[in-house]
Amino acid sequence: MLNELIYELKSLANPEQAKNLSRYFKTGKGDYGEGDIFLGIKMPVLRTAIKKYINLPFNELQTLLNSRIHEHRMAALIILVGRYKKTKKDLLEKRRIYEFYMKNTNNINNWDLVDLSCPAIVGDFLTREGTGILKMLARSENIWERRIAVISTFALIKKRNLGESLAIAEMLISDKHDLIHKAVGWMLREVGKKNIDVLEIFLKPRYKEMPRTMLRYAIEKFPEEKRKKYLKGEI
Repeated sequence: MLNELIYELKSLANPEQAKNLSRYFKTGKGDYGEGDIFLGIKMPVLRTAIKKYINLPFNELQTLLNSRIHEHRMAALIILVGRYKKTKKDLLEKRRIYEFYMKNTNNINNWDLVDLSCPAIVGDFLTREGTGILKMLARSENIWERRIAVISTFALIKKRNLGESLAIAEMLISDKHDLIHKAVGWMLREVGKKNIDVLEIFLKPRYKEMPRTMLRYAIEKFPEEKRKKYLKGEI
């Protein structure tokens, strides 16, 4: 089945779209996506193509995750997310998927791969198992593990467990990478959607030291006047 999937994805390749995606996901030398290869398949097309491969065994999913081709890794992650959601009561299978995922964080190495997969797998699993590992990931030198740490808390926010997102945000507030600034700001904004007072309690003593991008994301849903005050440092 793996060879059939790889052949099918190759047949769907769009060279012009691949060039656009390569630029968008920063695959040039020294960029965060250096070495990533795109086939140029849009997400709706990719999702449709892989539906019949939902039962690929882990060893074949591993082959996809080891690939330098972005859509191969994305396909594996979409399959894992679908399988994880499908196994609603099979906690052992959920654990297998989670552990397989965590062994592959080096292969989940672009922001779209992280964002699509980690809340549904890591975030959901840790709502029952405890979230201590997120702090370890937040300390990682690997940018994608740090992004997994913060974006995984989206699953907790949805259950109104806001503290973990704030704790990870505190750890990453001085991070140097723009992709982490955006991720932290995004999760803070989601915290604010659940409880604006909790978000402001977090922001007021910290917003002046935050990277500008992080702050802008965090306060995006605030009333315009309040947003301006935060940006001017007048809160």
